[in-house]
Amino acid sequence: MASKTDSKAASKAASKAASKAAPKAASKAAPKAASKATGGKHRYWLVKSEPDTFSFDDLLTSPDRTTSWDGVRNYQARNFMRDDMKKGDGVFFYHSSAKPTGIVGVAEVVRESYPDNTAFDAKGSHYDPKSNKDEPTWMMVDLRAVRPLSPIITLDELRETDGLDGMELLRRGSRLSVQPVTAEQWRTVLALRK
Repeated sequence: MASKTDSKAASKAASKAASKAAPKAASKAAPKAASKATGGKHRYWLVKSEPDTFSFDDLLTSPDRTTSWDGVRNYQARNFMRDDMKKGDGVFFYHSSAKPTGIVGVAEVVRESYPDNTAFDAKGSHYDPKSNKDEPTWMMVDLRAVRPLSPIITLDELRETDGLDGMELLRRGSRLSVQPVTAEQWRTVLALRK
């Protein structure tokens, strides 16, 4: 399931509402690089979205090319957003449940973790009655589009690329909608589309 699962209209409404809002342990299978201190350097990430729900083109046409990354309901993915994603971090935008699947664009984190308001909307598809505004369970970040990657860097192409063997996306059974990417993996993927 993609992390960006709200309808486009609901997503835009949530983004507007979120802009007014006040601002652990990862599984053993996830790379440890994301949990280590980076000494002030930027980190890198990959986020997944189903293109018929929210595509990279939707991000490009959003106000200021920015959206809140809401609707994440996996604790490990939430922890990455809450604890590790920082302003300025690079993000690969991955189209899942598509033909073909693959990385279609580059984005950046422009707002760090804050409460995901969609968890409090009883009429919304991401409502969580156990989450409360005083101690929110679910968090989100804001992402801004940087540039599209064309043609799409398909999953098959990534699997065939030297240097990406340890990439979380390529790990058997990996389903995280928000996942870390090492600096070396980031450079290797970007070199595929200059």
